[in-house]
Formats: sequence, C-alpha cells, structure tokens
Amino acid sequence: MPTTPLSVVIITFNEAANIARCLQALGELADEVLVVDSFSTDDTVAICRRHGARVVQNAFVGYVEQKNFATDQARFDHVLQLDADEVLTNELRAEIGAVKNDWQHAGYTLPRLTSYCGHWVRHGGWYPDRKLRLYDRRRGRWQGLLLHERFELTAGQTAGALRGDLLHYSYHSVTEHVAQLNKFTSITAQELALRGQTRVTLFQLLLKPLWKFFRGYVLRLGFLDGFAGLSIALLSAGGVFLKYAKLRTGTQDAS
Repeated sequence: MPTTPLSVVIITFNEAANIARCLQALGELADEVLVVDSFSTDDTVAICRRHGARVVQNAFVGYVEQKNFATDQARFDHVLQLDADEVLTNELRAEIGAVKNDWQHAGYTLPRLTSYCGHWVRHGGWYPDRKLRLYDRRRGRWQGLLLHERFELTAGQTAGALRGDLLHYSYHSVTEHVAQLNKFTSITAQELALRGQTRVTLFQLLLKPLWKFFRGYVLRLGFLDGFAGLSIALLSAGGVFLKYAKLRTGTQDAS
C-alpha cells in the first residue's frame, strides 16, 4: 500500500521564539510543511522559509477561520495541524509515520502534555488533553465561535487515538499566564454574549469559580503538580470569575 502524503499545517503570528523547535521536530515526516502567517512583525516568516516551509500570509479574523483557510491551502488531503508552540515526540512522530502507511480512520486524536513554567503538568485536567489534529480534511471541518476551536468529523466518521505525546510549551511565567487569561476571558465573554446570554448570577460569579478550583486542584489531583498545579487551579478559577464579570459589566471587548 502506498504511503499517504501528509501536509503539516501551522498558523503563526510572531512565533520566532517557538517555530524553529516545532519545525525541527518534524524530521522527515511531512511531505509538505505549510505555514499560514498573519503578517508577523518578527522573524517568524524568515525562520519558516529557512526550514523549507511554504509560507502563505493571510489576515487573521479568528482561529476557526484561519485554521480552515490553512487546511484548504494544503497540497494534500491528509493534514497534521500543529500550533507553533507544540513539538512532536519521537514516539508520536513514529506513530504518525505508521498511520501514513495504514490510514484507517477519518482522524486521530493526540495526547497533549503541557509545560507550565518549566514543569510538565500531568494532573488537574490538563493531561492527556486529547486534540484531534491528524485528519482527512474531506471528512470534517474546523468549528467553533471565537475560541475553543476544534476539528469536527462529519457524521458517521471514526477517530483513532495515538499514544505518543504532543509536547506543548505554554506559559513560561505566571505573568504570561495572567496576560493570556485576560485576553481569553474577554473572548469567551464575547462568545457568551453572541450566544444570547445576558444575565449573570451570583452562582456563576462565586460558586462556579470555587467549583473550578476544587475540581482541578482536589478531584483531578492538581496538587500533585506542586506550585504549577496550585497556580493553574487558582488562575483557572479566577478566569471563570473574570469571564462572567466581563459579561455582566459589558467589558468583554477589552483585551
């Protein structure tokens, strides 16, 4: 059976600090590497071209739109979609290579292992954090509103599950986490408004954040990750409060 050609697709904006590590980890896996860049002002594009990637620039209007655009620009129907701060482990790269030789499902989920301030987080609901990133683009589409985009297979299609980790180099500092949290809670509050939610209750402002902390830190064993687990649980709880507070005060457009 001939090997299925694979396009690796990455969307970028000012990812000079991450993109080389992502591209180097691909090895010989990709038959094409496509980077869709939303007009970076750093060295992202130059780095991508030095590593042999084809670069297409497209204005960013949303994660769903950009990932669908990038998927459509790929030369091949079978796509591995990565973020610039993600890296394939040797095990995962070998598994994907095996899938290329025997493609059995419409898509495959990958377990994602996240580095938080230098600590690999394995508890608190952050692992295995499975993402459907390897797919046949003819059998699904990226869906979602403003955030939390996901590739959804069409009805009747099946997904397999790979075991090798996809390494995610997320937050290097608490300051970086707080800044991203502020940005994302504004977006999620905007999503709630677009869905027609206008009323915010005391339950949402007080009890939902407390439950978020308890579930992540206690029930999902976040405490086993030490400081990283505590920071994640507290900031995640604060994010729930911020989301509803911004919705209540009509400040969800601020970022």
